[in-house]
Amino acid sequence: MNGSMKEHWDEIYAVLDADDLTWYEEIPEPSIKLVSMCHINIDESILDVGAGASTFIDYLIIQGFKNIIATDISEIALNKLKERLGEEKASLVRWIVDDITQPIHIQNLREISVWHDRAVLHFLLEEKQQQQYLSTLNKVIRKGGYVIIAAFSLEGAKKCSGLNIKNYDQNILAKFLGEDFSLLEYFDYTHYMPSGDPRPYIYTLFQKK
Repeated sequence: MNGSMKEHWDEIYAVLDADDLTWYEEIPEPSIKLVSMCHINIDESILDVGAGASTFIDYLIIQGFKNIIATDISEIALNKLKERLGEEKASLVRWIVDDITQPIHIQNLREISVWHDRAVLHFLLEEKQQQQYLSTLNKVIRKGGYVIIAAFSLEGAKKCSGLNIKNYDQNILAKFLGEDFSLLEYFDYTHYMPSGDPRPYIYTLFQKK
């Protein structure tokens, strides 16, 4: 595991409450929209990559999904999410502390129906990191499974949480995923931070052929 990155995110989650984080969403509307387009049943597996303290997991539980996997490099983040959910709801989720760029546990998953990533890929600047991400995604997603990726758009910020990021649009993401994935939907979405500052995102939905 990348120790410096783990320390970076642990420090952020240790200091800030979830609703003070710049990427916090009370209701993850864009992700909800794209999951609804996947038309999967409640027993199929959904992997939230970089779950952090996201309310996306809350939504999945409310919708009755029974095979939810939340992963993050920060154990502090996942513990905060568990605490907010409460013991009963947290028990409905499989929790994995792992680094998507040096995965130990995630890469052993199989037959994932939905891969959900809001703002993880855009932090991966090195070719080696990006290829490990793609290799893991290809291993774990079933044929016909769906990939939801949201990243800072080409018009968006160049840094987040003190780190440089890579900006994307739907065409760059399609080229990155390759010919084994079909682009089903994409849209621009502006997230407003607690400070009121805008953060333009590109949201995409792909399906594995």
